[in-house]
Order: sequence, then structure tokens, then C-alpha cells
Amino acid sequence: MREEHPFEPIIFNESRILILGSFPSRVSVKESFYYAHKSNRFWEILGAVTGYPVNNRDQKLWLLKESGFALWDMISSCARDNSLDSSIEDETPNDIPSLLESHPNINKLVFTGKKAQAVFEFNFSHLEIERAYLPSPSSAYAAMSIEKKIEIYKRELTL
Repeated sequence: MREEHPFEPIIFNESRILILGSFPSRVSVKESFYYAHKSNRFWEILGAVTGYPVNNRDQKLWLLKESGFALWDMISSCARDNSLDSSIEDETPNDIPSLLESHPNINKLVFTGKKAQAVFEFNFSHLEIERAYLPSPSSAYAAMSIEKKIEIYKRELTL
């Protein structure tokens, strides 16, 4: 079944780092917010990196704004059987070049998983902007400890 991305990017005039996932999980779609699945540790990791609370949507938005982060996904539509990145097929990318053009303060892209990075590199490798890979915050990626993930996120998200 083909699905359309349901959210707008979360971006502020102060945003300098764009964090890009692949496509929202079905739980995130239902909850109408990024990284809403309880087993996904994205917000826990960002809270540990920044020291800001992440107990509700308003605190998460405040964290992004105060930290200079923007948040979006690489894929605007795709076919998939479940929420795993490995099930995504026939993806259409979001218009990353237009977003960057309209937000010139963004000077770095970071990808929260290999699928997001691969979609970017396949479609937009010509863009001259700093970029980095972050390990997936999903509990499905258990090969790396949460402590190691926090360490990498902290290094790559430091402005």
C-alpha cells in the first residue's frame, strides 16, 4: 500500500542542523508526531544530548528550537508492509534542496539511519553541505548500546 508522509518539517529560523529520518512509523502517523513509538529512543537520546526535558510534545518542540535543530524525513511517499525501513519500497524523496534553499541557516544534515542516508545520497549527493550518519534510535537496532548512540549523537549534533 502506498503511503504519503503526513507531517510538515519542524523547522525554525534558528535551525542549523537538519535531522532526517526515513519515514514515520505507523505509531508516529497515528500519534501525529515524529518518533512517537515508545520503543524508539530518539527523544531520550536528544534529551541526554541537550539536557532538556522531553516529557511531552511542547518540550520536544522547545528542545528542537533551543538546540538549533530541524526535523524531517527523507521520504515523501512509499510503499511498505510495516514500519521497518527494510520494508520501504518505491520511495519518492522529499524536496530537500528547496527546504535548504528556503532555510539558508541550515549548514549540516544528519541521518537517523542508513535508509535515510541512502535515499539522500541516491537523489541529492550533488548538494554541497556537511552531512553525518547517526545510528538508528530504534530499539530494532540493538547492536549498539544507548550510551554509544548518545555519544555519537552528541558529537554530530554539537553546533
